[in-house]
Amino acid sequence: MNRFLKSIVFLLVFIIFSCNKNNTTKPNVILIMADDMGYECLSAFGSTSYKTPILDGLAANGILFNNCVSQPLCTPSRVKIMTGLYNYRNYDYFGHLKTRAHTFGNLMQDAGYTTCIAGKWQLNGLAYKNEIKDWNDNKKPNKLGFDEYCLWQLTHGRKDGGRFANPLIEQNGKLLERNEDAYGPDIFSDYVVDFIERKKDTPFFVYYPMVLVHDPFVPTPDSEDWKYKEKRYKNDTIYFKDMVAYTDKIVGKITNKLKALKIQDNTIVIFVADNGTHYSIHSKTKERYVQGAKGNTTDGGTHVPLIVSWPNTIKKGRIHNALIEFNDFFATLSDITNQEVKNDGKSFYSLLMNENYKPRNNAFVHYTPRWGKRVNQYRNQFVRTLNYKLYQDGKYYNLKNDILETHPLNKDSITENEKEILSFLQNELKKHPEFK
Repeated sequence: MNRFLKSIVFLLVFIIFSCNKNNTTKPNVILIMADDMGYECLSAFGSTSYKTPILDGLAANGILFNNCVSQPLCTPSRVKIMTGLYNYRNYDYFGHLKTRAHTFGNLMQDAGYTTCIAGKWQLNGLAYKNEIKDWNDNKKPNKLGFDEYCLWQLTHGRKDGGRFANPLIEQNGKLLERNEDAYGPDIFSDYVVDFIERKKDTPFFVYYPMVLVHDPFVPTPDSEDWKYKEKRYKNDTIYFKDMVAYTDKIVGKITNKLKALKIQDNTIVIFVADNGTHYSIHSKTKERYVQGAKGNTTDGGTHVPLIVSWPNTIKKGRIHNALIEFNDFFATLSDITNQEVKNDGKSFYSLLMNENYKPRNNAFVHYTPRWGKRVNQYRNQFVRTLNYKLYQDGKYYNLKNDILETHPLNKDSITENEKEILSFLQNELKKHPEFK
């Protein structure tokens, strides 16, 4: 081989090696979001009602975020986390996300990632078929940034089939065959681990919005009553504990696959929940009893667990007490992929990298649920620090002393420090459109 050809071969080998090297250094990202699970459901956050050893292990080897603030309800949270924008910018109907939205799926695709979504969709606008023209578009997940999908409630509503036993699931344009012995969370998680197996040699992004632990509260395959087919549809809060345990088990299935493939060190695993626990669920923590407050803007509706694991990078066992907002996930993914995309969030990427990080000093929530009379009564707008919270109607609370928000502070008798905090929160509220 002459010198010229040797040079060409060397150059090609160098380019291929460089490309492979760049691909392997991009971290994979898996974002798992439980449905209706407040912070009080994880033993890592002090729960004594439930045991979540897998998630506890992730926290012990990653970062546990003590103060993640979600929207109080599923669609408002999903629209916000997927786009990084406050609800007043793009939330129009319950159960809907505009097809022209730019999601973190699109963001990751633009960065060269292969993308997948599995679990609960509920974003086609099935309840508004007269107003939303593309409600039955089974390619909408693809348009919103996902190469592959395995979803419940895409073009068929819950009346056509449930999410747990004998589920109705659409996978990449086709309805899966129904099976009375199948369990939806198993189908979704099996698809996720299969996707990871197939895409292990390229950077991938998985978004897994779980159907657990949303009601109906029914037996899981690990429940004693699962063996009785007639009981698989029995809605009883007694099964909630089993559903929490199964959520933990599924996280273990996914993380075990990462370990088996030897890619866990360069994979960021994020576990969060979309809003607080259902109001029929009462749980106990080391500090107090907690009643779920899904739909409500109080702590019980917006205080959700957040754990991030990245073994190759994050220092083990860290606890972060400052506020995190649902916009911040999009901003963080933007930083991870080195892209500048307009959003309302504050990236915590530098925190994951063990670098200097200036935490946010307030969290803002604009909440217009547009769903159900019982929930719509809680529509509101607030801004808060760790310990103080101000609503748009002027009600001002000390959350440290009044977590249930039963006694608004009398502004004529508050301390000088509380006056300063109030002034700060009032100025923060003014940065957003007036709530009507």
